[in-house]
Amino acid sequence: MASDRPSTYTGPALFSRGFRPFFLLSALFAAAAIPAWLAIWTGRLALAGPFGPVDWHIHEMLFGYTSAVVAGFLFTAIPNWTGRMPRQGLPLALLAGLWIAGRFAVAGAFGANPLLVLVLDAGFLLAVTAMALVEIAAGRNWKNLMVVVPVGIYLLANVIFHLE
Repeated sequence: MASDRPSTYTGPALFSRGFRPFFLLSALFAAAAIPAWLAIWTGRLALAGPFGPVDWHIHEMLFGYTSAVVAGFLFTAIPNWTGRMPRQGLPLALLAGLWIAGRFAVAGAFGANPLLVLVLDAGFLLAVTAMALVEIAAGRNWKNLMVVVPVGIYLLANVIFHLE
């Protein structure tokens, strides 16, 4: 397959392929969320974010954990569909950082400002959608352009969850 980008990447291996940071983060989050949820449910840990305990749990399973898995899948599949080199390095690191910031924001680490929480959390899915669109269009892989529609709907569902 042809590539528009150089195939040599000298940065951290974690950011050499799209699935690496997001599958790792989703696994770590799942492992951390279970004891956190138990502590929240039993009243030993309080959330300072905009959601109550049950809503936090629902949100983080639907839009926290799952969004990292979706990103990992997309950033693995799209290079295979387009024949282009995958996103690497700083763009992946920044996107992973945005996902992490969203998790902290939803838990209340930055205060309970609902707008800030929404921007940090939904910003991740917006960035994933935009990056997917750019890569599919650059690879002229029009048949897979429709994959961004469910991701856009998923983003909209996340925004609606925040606005409820």
